[in-house]
Amino acid sequence: MSLAPITSDALPGICHGFFTRAGGASSGIFAGLNCGYGSSDQTEAVALNRARVAQALGADPSAMMALHQVHSAKAVTIDAPFDGTPPRADALVTAVPGLVLTVLTADCQPVLFADPQAGVVAAAHAGWRGTLDGVLEATIEAMAALGARPAATVAIVGPTISQRNYEVGEDFLETFRAEDPDSLRFFANGKGDRFLFDLPGFGLHRLRAAGIGHAEWCGHCTYGDPERFFSYRRSVHAGEVDYGRLISAIRL
Repeated sequence: MSLAPITSDALPGICHGFFTRAGGASSGIFAGLNCGYGSSDQTEAVALNRARVAQALGADPSAMMALHQVHSAKAVTIDAPFDGTPPRADALVTAVPGLVLTVLTADCQPVLFADPQAGVVAAAHAGWRGTLDGVLEATIEAMAALGARPAATVAIVGPTISQRNYEVGEDFLETFRAEDPDSLRFFANGKGDRFLFDLPGFGLHRLRAAGIGHAEWCGHCTYGDPERFFSYRRSVHAGEVDYGRLISAIRL
């Protein structure tokens, strides 16, 4: 089976992809294109999967840059491959052609950015905590430092958990209320005392409020499509011991 990355027509001429489970070498609960070394999958299988992604992007595996993701609001700008341990952060920004910026997700938002005119791209891992704390805005600021203009920047939110499948409790809602009461519009009533949170809607709101010229969600829910996507929450509900990680990537 070949790889089947999801791409956006809003990023013409920019090599990018939100990769699905298709075309991978992993098996069992990781069946497909698991690209997470942090999983308990076989290291050889993950390395092969990542090599296939690099090939699909026309790059060498050594050009694929990845972070130690920690659900932060930190964006890192790079102009060369990492020397040693990757930084603890959740967004990568570059203006250097050939460097492949990647993020791993399994329900959180992968967001790919590009200002084609300025020649600046970025990739962000934006879970609820990182989005609330400002990782998307930090990414836009780091891009601007390299000459990108928010109004000329495109941001695409890849496969993430949709509102219908993101059930949360009152404590979660109160965290958002304390930060910004207006964010309550991204919550709907669920069963009993539960709520349903619209993560991609909240992400798009933050992107547009930051002045992004074009922002859109690809419309794919990780939880609701087990054939195509890994999902942390779905793995918990199924009682599985681990879960695969999806990779999203972009390069100039």
